[in-house]
Amino acid sequence: TWRVQLGAFMLILFSYWLLFALYPLPIMAINFDSLNVDPAWKYNLSGFAAHWNINANPAWAFDKWYLNLFPRESPFIGSPGGYSTISFIPTLATMIFGLLVSQVLLRSKANSDKIRTLIIVGVGSVIVGSLLGWLGICPVVKRIWTPSWVLYSGGFCTLIIAFLYFVIDIKQKVKWAFLFKIVGMNSIAAYVFAHTIDGFIASSFKIHLGAIFFDVFGKAYHNLFLGFCVLAIECVILLYMYRKKIFIRI
Repeated sequence: TWRVQLGAFMLILFSYWLLFALYPLPIMAINFDSLNVDPAWKYNLSGFAAHWNINANPAWAFDKWYLNLFPRESPFIGSPGGYSTISFIPTLATMIFGLLVSQVLLRSKANSDKIRTLIIVGVGSVIVGSLLGWLGICPVVKRIWTPSWVLYSGGFCTLIIAFLYFVIDIKQKVKWAFLFKIVGMNSIAAYVFAHTIDGFIASSFKIHLGAIFFDVFGKAYHNLFLGFCVLAIECVILLYMYRKKIFIRI
């Protein structure tokens, strides 16, 4: 039931917040540069929010213990980006957020009531997530998937769903969304493509067209144009899979 889902959602967020809140702050004299932090990182937090600092929190401590249990070329001291293994825990809350939103869409109530509920939930989640971050109670940090990030990002996603439900399901304006349809129906394949063959496609483009080709709009737009071309190829593959009714699911 939605009550069980909501209870699990709140339990996960509070427990994960408490884990970080109770974790002892690092000694002020710590050599922050020794924690393998990205040199471009400029967001070292202070005060109570310091409990969520990059590579100085319980998620980092878990990885420093767990990942060093395996043979390694060198000891693990921290991810340069601050990413961690146990971020899957608050990510579960994000998944449950999606389940709760789906409960709204599956109701037999009027469409106007569904839209209203989605907007209230979306705006409310963005406000609560933002306030938690602004007050320093729980910073909004995607890299370690903080509870406030779950609320903040989930709120925006809910607002997007409200808009799409209104346009596609209520107004029946569907043709423009065909690209999203072929990607969405093979979302797992699309995700795998983005983390496996994108580099191969990009290098192939540069081999056959030359790296300077992607400077046609200026060097500032090199990566943007290259990324667009890579995405176009991946969409062609997904279109082929869609037409052949090949859908990768778990």
